[in-house]
Amino acid sequence: METGSREKLLEILKKFRTAMLVTQASQGALRARPMALMKVDSDTGDVWFMTSIDSGKVDEIESHPEVNVTLQEGRRFLSLSGSASIVRSRTKIEALWSEEAKVFFPQGKDDPSLALIHVSPREGEYWDNDGAAGLRFLVEAVKAYVTGTTPKTDAAQHGAVPLNGGQPGNARVSAR
Repeated sequence: METGSREKLLEILKKFRTAMLVTQASQGALRARPMALMKVDSDTGDVWFMTSIDSGKVDEIESHPEVNVTLQEGRRFLSLSGSASIVRSRTKIEALWSEEAKVFFPQGKDDPSLALIHVSPREGEYWDNDGAAGLRFLVEAVKAYVTGTTPKTDAAQHGAVPLNGGQPGNARVSAR
C-alpha cells in the first residue's frame, strides 16, 4: 500500500553515500555491514555496491537473494527491501569505479576479485524529519505529548512506496 511519494523516496535516496546492507546468513541469521553506495539509479531506486567475490556476503546473496538496505543520515532514514545479484561485468565495474575504492581494491578496477552487488528494490520506506519537515514533526510531537495522542505525519515526512524492481528468485553471478 502506497502511503508516500515515489519521487520523495528517490529524492532522499540520492542524498546518501553509505548504507547498511542486510543479508541472510546460514541458519537464518541476519547480517548487516556498512557499504559505500557506488550508484543510485534515479528512475528505479536500484543501488550498486562494490565487493570482493570472496566475501561472505556474496555467498549469502547467492543463497538468499532477498536483502534489505538501510540508510540513515542526520534526521533522514530510508529502508529498501528487494533482491540482490552479483555482477561481474568489467564494463559495469569500469563505469562505477571510483578512486576511493582503491583502498579496498589496491589492484584497481582490474582487480580479478572485484564484483558488484546490484540491489533492485521492490519497496521502500522513508522518514524525513530534516528541515521544514522536521519542524512540522516537532510541532506535531509537542501537540501529541500535550494531548496524549501520537504525532501526525504527512507524505513529506513518512511514506511507504512500492518500487518496480526486486523480483524474487535465485541470485546469480551476472555479466551485466
